Amino acid sequence: MKKKVSLIGAPTDVGAGERGSSMGPEALRVANIIPLLEAHDLEVIDTGNLSGPPNPWLPPTNGYRHLAEVVAWNQLVHEAVHAELLKGHMPILMGGDHCLGIGSISAVARHCRETGKKLRVLWLDAHADFNTNLLTPSGNIHGMPVACLCGHGPKELVEIGGVVPALSPKSMRQIGIRSVDPGEKRLVHEVGLEVFDMRYVDEIGMRATMQQALAGVDANTHVHVSFDVDFLDPEIAPGVGTTVLGGPTYREAQLCMEMIADTEQLGSLDVMELNPALDVRNRTAVVALDLIESLFGKSTLMRRSS
Repeated sequence: MKKKVSLIGAPTDVGAGERGSSMGPEALRVANIIPLLEAHDLEVIDTGNLSGPPNPWLPPTNGYRHLAEVVAWNQLVHEAVHAELLKGHMPILMGGDHCLGIGSISAVARHCRETGKKLRVLWLDAHADFNTNLLTPSGNIHGMPVACLCGHGPKELVEIGGVVPALSPKSMRQIGIRSVDPGEKRLVHEVGLEVFDMRYVDEIGMRATMQQALAGVDANTHVHVSFDVDFLDPEIAPGVGTTVLGGPTYREAQLCMEMIADTEQLGSLDVMELNPALDVRNRTAVVALDLIESLFGKSTLMRRSS
């Protein structure tokens, strides 16, 4: 029987500093995400787009921009992702900005608690996203989701998963990080988050990095990939609001995705921060989809599997 994959569109940029990531779900559909996944023997159900509050585009209050709207969107995402997991489907959340990772990952963590599975979150991103309202230079909540998931944030967000913290820092591995604010860096060290930054990747290579990031993943592990498109170098993925030079090359990113696929434990996926307003002929969506295909088993290898 074919594995069922559910697409969930979350067209909002309430947590971001740039408008445009609200168009991300449609850009992925235009780039043919459904037929591309179907080609990998998956049954794809497009559940459509969630409908939440509009972006009011206001300045921050107490260090948070649009807190009420971010809470509303994340509650919607949490319920939608959890509902698909209950059906035995693999949810793919098409963002939207990365603040939505709070709703998505808290739902996956809840599902793992209910089913007795271990959780491994792979956070592919240029940013650690571990800001708080006291540390943030902008108030944009897309810089705070990991902190919120680990229990550092406003009550309305940290409690979305029903348990605080929604996630143990030990369940997460961050890969590709290369932009961290000073206060954020201290907090990351305090909580013991495992971060494979770009210097680490440069020094030991993507293969050894991914071997470490995936160490301990077994048949009882649910692997969740939260893929912020700014993980990639802007040379190959210009369509994001927060580009940071020096990201993984196309080949490094392909190897990362292929090694995740090799575990055969991928259970859910976020595709975040794709911003068609800043893209060139939907190029970033096409590259992102190429990498997503690799997560589902498209291999560039010409060798026989052992």
